[in-house]
Parts: sequence; structure tokens; C-alpha cells
Amino acid sequence: MSNVNSGTAGKAAGSHAAAGKRIRRLTGTAMLAAAAYVLMFLEFPIPLMPPFIKMDFSELPALIAAFAYGPLSGILVCLVKNLIHLVNTQTGGVGELANFVLGAVFVFTAGIIYKRKHSKKGAVLGALLGAVVMGVVSLFTNYYVVYPIYTNFMPMEAIIEAYRLIYSGVNDLWGCLLIFNLPFTVFKGLCSVVITFLIYKKLSHLLKGND
Repeated sequence: MSNVNSGTAGKAAGSHAAAGKRIRRLTGTAMLAAAAYVLMFLEFPIPLMPPFIKMDFSELPALIAAFAYGPLSGILVCLVKNLIHLVNTQTGGVGELANFVLGAVFVFTAGIIYKRKHSKKGAVLGALLGAVVMGVVSLFTNYYVVYPIYTNFMPMEAIIEAYRLIYSGVNDLWGCLLIFNLPFTVFKGLCSVVITFLIYKKLSHLLKGND
């Protein structure tokens, strides 16, 4: 009888522990999504880029979520922050869609590699590859989705001219994206990577508890 009781108690304890992990994961993901939403408003222009392209660190909480809870949590942070930001959209949802796609690609790549190679080296490799993949994907999302829709508000000639004011050697949208947007997107991802590695160790205990 004692063995039965101890077995039942063990299962109950395991069930409570699993439930606690799920609650912690949901709570942590929600907190990081809220932080990402706030960071979307702290955008600023950077030199050598047209004024309509802004820098922000809203992928940072999503990357932290991907490392702490897994790639799906990172994607969820990207989704929630952009869904909430639709209330304040100035792009008809186009900017939010592009931000979600690029952020999701970034944190999924980083998170899935770290999940399979659970070490500091795996985290570094995943994060770096995630930034590069995000940059490559940005070429296609910008060329086929974002800028064609933006031409409803700003002629393509004016968009390209904004790039030409910085570097006169660009003649078409592909050139603009390759010379400006690709390096910028990779750089943006790398900034989140650096900050994540500076603060993740301290945050992980709060986010993951005693796991």
C-alpha cells in the first residue's frame, strides 16, 4: 500500500511541477511580449539609412524568450507585440506583418539551434545564423511585399531617390536592398544578440525559476 501511495504522490508532484512550468512559461512569455511592444516605440533613425527606416530593439525580448522557453515562445512574443501594435499602426499593418515575419525567422532559427545544441556555443551559433537568415529573408519580404505596398503612399522613384541621396551608385530597388537593408537588418539582429548575451544569465533565473 505504501508503494502505491508513494507512486501516486510522485505522479501528483510531477503533475504540479509540470503545471508550474507551463504557468511560468506563459507568464514569462507574456511579460517579454509586453516589453517587446514597448520597445517598438523606442525607435530611432541611424546614419547612412533613409529616414523612413528606423532602428529598435523589439526583437530582444523575443530572442530571450526563444532561449529561455523555446523557439515557439519567441515567435509568440513577435506575434503578440505586432498584434497589439496594430492599434497604433501607421502602415496599414504592412510594417507589423514584415516585423513579425523577420522577427519570427530570427528567433526561430536561433531558438531551434540552441534547443538542439544546448550550450553557449549553440546559442552563439544559433543567434548569429538567425541574424543572417533574417537579413536574407528581408530582401524578399521588402521587395515583394513591403515596398510594393508602400508605393501606394510614396512613389518607387522617391523611395529609390532617398537611397541615392546617401549613395548615388544604386539604380533600382534590388540594389537599395542589397547595399542598405540587408546589412542593416543583420546589424539590427546582431545588436539584439550582443545585448542578450550580456543580460541573459541574470534574467534566466527569473524566467526559468529553479529549472
